Amino acid sequence: MLVLGTAVISGFSIFVNQFGVKVVNSNIFAGLKNIVVAVILLCLIFWFKEWKLLAKLKIKEWLTLILVGLIGGSIPFLFFFKGLSLTNGATTSFVHKTMFVYVIILAILFLKEKINKNLVVGASLLLLGNMLLLKIFNGFQFGYGEFLVLIATLFWAVEQIISKKALENISPKIVAWGRMFFGFLFIFIFWAATGQVKLLGGLDIGQLSWVWITAIFLLGYVLTWYSGLKYIKVSTAACILSLGAPITSLLEVAQKGIFDWQVFSGSLLMFMGVVVAVDFISKIKEIKVSQI
Repeated sequence: MLVLGTAVISGFSIFVNQFGVKVVNSNIFAGLKNIVVAVILLCLIFWFKEWKLLAKLKIKEWLTLILVGLIGGSIPFLFFFKGLSLTNGATTSFVHKTMFVYVIILAILFLKEKINKNLVVGASLLLLGNMLLLKIFNGFQFGYGEFLVLIATLFWAVEQIISKKALENISPKIVAWGRMFFGFLFIFIFWAATGQVKLLGGLDIGQLSWVWITAIFLLGYVLTWYSGLKYIKVSTAACILSLGAPITSLLEVAQKGIFDWQVFSGSLLMFMGVVVAVDFISKIKEIKVSQI
């Protein structure tokens, strides 16, 4: 349920972010969102008295958090938001939500996760649904923006594997904080190296408002994602997360007010794919039995 919440947040987040990244430099946008979320997460860590866990982290665990920040909280954000500024939210979401394919492969290779027939069938439905959403059969154009989003997606796929291992010993809030805080530090270094720090002084209230609005989505994303990922397989989590794509797509269809059969068909297939992949029916029955 937590990861399902992440998927819903992601679907709305990408739809909203496409407007923010059009009025704020994509690199500045990515970095400011990170530091806002990092500060809020640090406050939550102190509020829930997890600062003691932070103080007990070993050097190896600190290095893992730094790696998560580099691979998950900085490089892919720079690629993703630049790509989003060059394309639309729906296309970006579709490319981003192919992540489950790469995560499943990496989970098999590095985490030794066993893949059952439900996941295979579900992933196949997800892939077919995503192809309909991408309108591959209509000659989908894969441009520079989509390429940047794909690179970001590959980085995030690797980060998910690292984070899954990190969550065995580190609190979800601390892993989320590490991703955001160290991610911001790396982005700030990029700002300094490319002379973009001076752009901060030119931001107006409207631009900062977009940063704050989208940062709230990002906060909800990392809190639900890492909290859920701690307890389920990363391959299963990645499949559930893919539901963000049809949500973004349906939002864009609603905005345009034009019925699109491929969007609705693809969305239905992806929903069915998640139900099959996570064996949702059996889990509902288990919940009912446990309640009895």
